[in-house]
Amino acid sequence: MRMRLWPILLLVVALALAGLALFKLEQGRAGLVTSQISVGLTPATVWRLPGERPGPVVVITQGFAGSQQLMLGFSQTLARAGYIAVAYDLEGHGRNSVPMSGDVTSIDGTTRLLIDELDRVIDASLTLPGAEGVALLGHSMATDIITRQAIADPRVQATVAVSMFSGAVTADAPGNLLIINGEWEDRLVTEAQRVIALTDPAAQLGETIGDPAAGTGRRAINAPNVEHVGVLYAPTTLREARDWLDTVFDRQSDAPIKERGGWIVLLIISVTALAWPLARLARPLCASAPPVRLSPAAFWAATLGPMIMTPLVLWSLEIGFLPVLVADYLAVHFGLYGVLGLAVLWRAGALQWERTDLILAVPIALFCILIFGGMLDRYVASFLAVDARIGIITAIALGAIPLMLADSYLTEGGRAPLWRVLVVRISALTSLGIATALDLEGLFFLLLILPIILLFFLLFGTLAGWVGRATHRPLAAGLGLGVFLGWALGVTFPLFAV
Repeated sequence: MRMRLWPILLLVVALALAGLALFKLEQGRAGLVTSQISVGLTPATVWRLPGERPGPVVVITQGFAGSQQLMLGFSQTLARAGYIAVAYDLEGHGRNSVPMSGDVTSIDGTTRLLIDELDRVIDASLTLPGAEGVALLGHSMATDIITRQAIADPRVQATVAVSMFSGAVTADAPGNLLIINGEWEDRLVTEAQRVIALTDPAAQLGETIGDPAAGTGRRAINAPNVEHVGVLYAPTTLREARDWLDTVFDRQSDAPIKERGGWIVLLIISVTALAWPLARLARPLCASAPPVRLSPAAFWAATLGPMIMTPLVLWSLEIGFLPVLVADYLAVHFGLYGVLGLAVLWRAGALQWERTDLILAVPIALFCILIFGGMLDRYVASFLAVDARIGIITAIALGAIPLMLADSYLTEGGRAPLWRVLVVRISALTSLGIATALDLEGLFFLLLILPIILLFFLLFGTLAGWVGRATHRPLAAGLGLGVFLGWALGVTFPLFAV
């Protein structure tokens, strides 16, 4: 009886912490009015104060594999300061069903198409009631897009480039440029120093040079103790962006900066933690014999074999059946890796399962997609699937399910020794590393989304261990989490039409 109290206690604590985080995050929306608009097929959200008060428009563009939700901190901060914030999903990203296209290696290819899209969003934004002037704000990949637009478009009065890299910057263009990098983005920090030195060789980070009132201002700063994603949530970033626009547009804002990063972390941890007590409470419904302990020979064959064979088998194959960069390869890689591992596990007699596993997999997948995914969609990044992504999610899930099944059985539903669990996870990542090394040009985008993959592996590994240890059902955990992994990657990868 006492053992059952712990899951209930943790469930109550996790729900309370999640509720607190939700309350704090919802405060960021308090007092603001939002409306959804479409610029052609590009979805956008307008954030502003009530009453359609006049103010400058700030068009906000996310980076590669991002979405407008990732930029919520800027939308809310600038709207609260009296700006009309317009955040949109780039082609191929978030809820934008139009895939990216063109030559990614050419300025006149994909970049030009994304600039044209930004130009259309600016046109639509300036027709909004009260729109007076326009500024651009972008992150990572989008900094090149907004920089080139600002140079070519005389309507743009200020540019805020977060984690900037662009070869278009000159000594005097674009005007009124603010560069913000995370302190831990070493290469981008060096690039920012180079850019401001174009205008003034003696300029230092944190120093404003030129005259913003005359359109010649330039400034570069570092947000302390953050990297490429954390910079989006840093109070320094939000404050500097707002203050720079206030300087350019001769305004004064005193609304407080709402902290979001810490509350998002708390929400993710608390929602994830709900899985442990829920799985423990479900144990009486599905308890059975523990999973089979693999012999050393079978274990190493099921881990090292797929790790080496999968990238070698796929190396010479042309894989291109999905309108998504490298996702088709990832689906096939996951599927082959998982099938090879499951074949060894089958030979070793480790693939035990019951009909109830299929039933239990459903609530696992629903919890992850609806509860965890719904939380992500509202506060972190787009997680709802537009029609164009349903087939992509299905294809990736068909590869992810064998991978997660093999992972779940190899780790004995989380009951294997820690060293075995680490070997299983490291082997899967190493296999992707070997594949990328063999075809760096074709799989380069895997490197860009590596942080996302690592985050997913950490999350899914934690959930698989909790569910497997509580229920003794590795098949249910692997199947449910495989569906979740397919969904998560399917809504994250940018759509791309060759």
